[in-house]
Amino acid sequence: MNWRKWLDEFVLAGKGILLATHEKRFWIGFIIAFLFFGMLMNLLAGGFSKFELMGMVGFGGSMKIIGDALLGVFGIKMIFFEWLPVFLLALLQGILIGLIVLLWQKKRIKNGKESSNSANVEKAGIITGLIALGAGCPTCGTTLLTPLLGALFSTGGLAMVGVISGLVTALAIIIAILSLKRLGEETYVIIVNEKYMRKKEERGKSA
Repeated sequence: MNWRKWLDEFVLAGKGILLATHEKRFWIGFIIAFLFFGMLMNLLAGGFSKFELMGMVGFGGSMKIIGDALLGVFGIKMIFFEWLPVFLLALLQGILIGLIVLLWQKKRIKNGKESSNSANVEKAGIITGLIALGAGCPTCGTTLLTPLLGALFSTGGLAMVGVISGLVTALAIIIAILSLKRLGEETYVIIVNEKYMRKKEERGKSA
């Protein structure tokens, strides 16, 4: 494997992401996805117990639970080692969605571009599902996999939860990073090309 080529591609993708931060459309997608996904991760910590609690405490109590989950995205009332993975995963997902929104806006839907954008959205959905499935409390090993594995393997399944949820989350992170690499490169090419064409037009008008 050509590691130098991979490094150059990641550097190019990083430049593309930096260029994307100058675009309003990127920030719209990023902020919405970052806050929503981070809040969802906090609500899913410990399985569906918080959703069950929301069904019992009424509207006011539900809003407080949702508000605490939203504050938890920024580490408020959170243990550091429980907050950090949630923040990093929400950050990755936010950047990924932000790039998809930006590219969707910049591309003209023609010549099969719809399939490319649909593939990006589908991949983002897969990453969301994988991270949500492995989400939970890192210190207590509680995830959405707990009831499933508990039902299938009884007590043995509970011992496997921490390992499997970690593998699922790791897989989601790997897919997210590889997706960011490709989308970052694509963003770089499109934005740089736009700037080149804009300068070319300006030179043509001034000539």
